[in-house]
This record gives sequence, C-alpha cells and structure tokens, in this order.
Amino acid sequence: MLETINLTNHFLIAMPNLADPNFYQTVTYICNHTADGAMGIIINRPILDVDLGDVLRHMTITVTDHSSVFLPVFEGGPVQRERGFVLHSPVGSWDSMLTVGELGITTSRDILTAIAKGDGPKQVLIALGYAGWAAGQLEKELLSNAWLIIPADNNIIFNTPPEKRWKAAASKLGIDLNLLSSEAGHG
Repeated sequence: MLETINLTNHFLIAMPNLADPNFYQTVTYICNHTADGAMGIIINRPILDVDLGDVLRHMTITVTDHSSVFLPVFEGGPVQRERGFVLHSPVGSWDSMLTVGELGITTSRDILTAIAKGDGPKQVLIALGYAGWAAGQLEKELLSNAWLIIPADNNIIFNTPPEKRWKAAASKLGIDLNLLSSEAGHG
C-alpha cells in the first residue's frame, strides 16, 4: 500500500502512458490534498481561442490596462469548467483566496478587476475548471504509475512557455519522458 503523503504544493506530471485525454501530457499543480481527496489546476493547457479579454468582457469588467486582455486562459481541468481560478504570486489580500506555500489561488472577482486595472499580482495563471480526485483516487493512480511527483516550481508555472512545462517539470527529476516505461516498479 502507498504511504499517505500530502501532495499539496506539488506537481503531478502525467506519465506518457496516461491516455485519459483530460490529462494527457499535463502538469497539474496540486492546490489541496487531504484524506478527503485532492484538487489541482492544470498549468500547461492554454485554451487556444480564449484570452483574459474574453473573460473580462463576459464578466463586464472594465479594462484600463489593455496588456491584460492578452493573457492566456488555461484549461484548469475537467471539473466545473465555467469556474475561474487565478493562481498568483505574490499572495496579496483577495476576497476568496487559498494560500499554498508562496502562491495564492483566488476565485473572487476582485482579483480580475485588479488585473484589468494593472493592479493585480505580478505573476498570474488564469484557469477555467479544475482537476479533482475523490478520497483515495489519486493514491490509486499513483500506484498504477500514472503520475510523477515533484515539488512545485514557480519558475515553471510563470516563466516557462506552456508547451515546454511538461518536459521541464520532468527534467527537474532528471527524467526524459520519452524514455519512460509504462510498467510500475512496485513489489
């Protein structure tokens, strides 16, 4: 049996053999992991036909910092795709925020209003939807060799191009994902 560990503030890196289209070649930032389950945001899947300007228009938020409208919006996961999340640094003080390590995860309108005015956090990743696991589900997926785990790296979240995040995260372990076997090494 896999020892219970808390994966909050870690990355789940999808193994090459993970065929689920929701998670194929993804890096997921784990925002919360308890005995009741886990919640995370996929950080390497920008939605190609949506940017922050589209979201701000939909929410009727006035934009005064026009550079913000070009920020990408990410597919955060298959659960509640209409719900928005802002992963950001520095943490700051927002209406609905969870602090995880040095990052904040905010779901309230006030942070988007601040970003639209140029007063938001310096580093942001905006996502629609999230990834969720029921109690014990993520642990079973780990036993089936679906994921690699590493501590989260803000440089990968905010400074690495999205299309390079999957390989960049794995390289932190010294792993070339193209050379991995799909066989688990459990006894």
